[in-house]
Amino acid sequence: MAAGIDDIAVYIPRLYVDASDFAHARGMDPAKLEKGLGVSKMAMVDTNQDPACLAANACLKIMQKNKLSPESIGRLYVSTESAFDESKAMNSYVIGMLEQVYGSSSFEHCGGVETKFACVSGSYALYDNTNWIRAGEAEGKNALVVVSDIAKYDLGSSGEATQGAGAIAMLLNDKPRLLAFDPKVTATSIKDDYDFYRPFGKETPIVHGQYSNLLYLIQVRKALEAWKNKVISSGLLEIGKDETILDYIDYFNMHLPYANMGKKALAYLIRHEWRSLPRWKPLIDKIGMAEPQPKDPRGTIESVLGDQEFMEKDHEFTKRFTNTEEFQEVYESKLASSLIASKMIGNLYTASLYLGFRSSLEFEYQKGVDLAGKRIGFGSYGSGASAMVFSGVIQPEYESVVKDMNIEAEIGTRKKLSLEEYEKIHENKLTIDQSLLSPKKEFVLVEIQTKPEYRGERRYSFNE
Repeated sequence: MAAGIDDIAVYIPRLYVDASDFAHARGMDPAKLEKGLGVSKMAMVDTNQDPACLAANACLKIMQKNKLSPESIGRLYVSTESAFDESKAMNSYVIGMLEQVYGSSSFEHCGGVETKFACVSGSYALYDNTNWIRAGEAEGKNALVVVSDIAKYDLGSSGEATQGAGAIAMLLNDKPRLLAFDPKVTATSIKDDYDFYRPFGKETPIVHGQYSNLLYLIQVRKALEAWKNKVISSGLLEIGKDETILDYIDYFNMHLPYANMGKKALAYLIRHEWRSLPRWKPLIDKIGMAEPQPKDPRGTIESVLGDQEFMEKDHEFTKRFTNTEEFQEVYESKLASSLIASKMIGNLYTASLYLGFRSSLEFEYQKGVDLAGKRIGFGSYGSGASAMVFSGVIQPEYESVVKDMNIEAEIGTRKKLSLEEYEKIHENKLTIDQSLLSPKKEFVLVEIQTKPEYRGERRYSFNE
């Protein structure tokens, strides 16, 4: 039985911080953000928004667009690392909001949970619900998987330049118009690590940036190896002599904590795949230097990062490699379109991979590319740490969904925050009723109870 993504909807808050303004305020070179990280705007939540109402707004958009009734939804999962309750699942908040529109108890039949594993949890939720459909348990109903997050870092921290907020809802069923997932080849890699984490009670994460970036690359490479073995052993693809599995992927979608991390990940995976092929030696000659090796090739991530000579040489090698025609051809044809929306919006944690997927669909279609039959590869990563690599094929009916995609129109008119406004919102100095924008046909947070016996209870309202 086929199973996959039938439609996808994006909800992005309309406040944003301009990267150039931010850079000047922090004494940074704006080019470091816009060219080095790939950040031009960072979406910010208003005072009356939280991850639950972002998720509910994305769900409402996809249901209204497809004229779905609550009875047609069998499951609703929310994946997030921005949860505000250690017990009550976020999907219950979302169902409560949707029932304001569709009627009391209209979703009471709908199963689902909140999933958490940093930025990879949305991929696990997709995998679980896809298999629910394949198993015949859906009985013709749809599943909604919503990825919703607020990427927030301490003021003045290295991560502050990579913030963002938003939610993406994906409609799954057994007749997907957009993408059918390849069965039995999804692969994972997992380990216990502390590259990025948010201790209980802390609003912002503790981040070990360089360590986390390298761990991301290593874990995705391991998952890619496992995925490749499954693809070959299952007979899904036959890899020719002097070819790599990457030659058979038409588009890549990578986890994007910032847009240019996708480019770094692609370069890392290509180096790993190409170095055993005949094409590698002529490329090394063109680069003009041997690929550097750390003093202890089997050492820890700490030992590699501490090998200053290697790190400097590897940086130079990567720079030369990514400037070659060979890499640029792969980058421009298979990855670049997926980074466009991320540059406009910022880091969405669990949603960043799927914002990239949504971006690639829109901007490749605008080029006039016929996407039918194209295979999409997904490289998902979540700190802590786990990676998942999986794939799917764009379906013949894709155009009926993609032709109307316009990310700027979907966001709507945006308001640029001054640095003073941004810092007030960031430091929670404004109350819920001091929002900077008036809601427009969307759910907003209207109350958080403070009485001891009801402390933390949240109330939401839909504004016509």
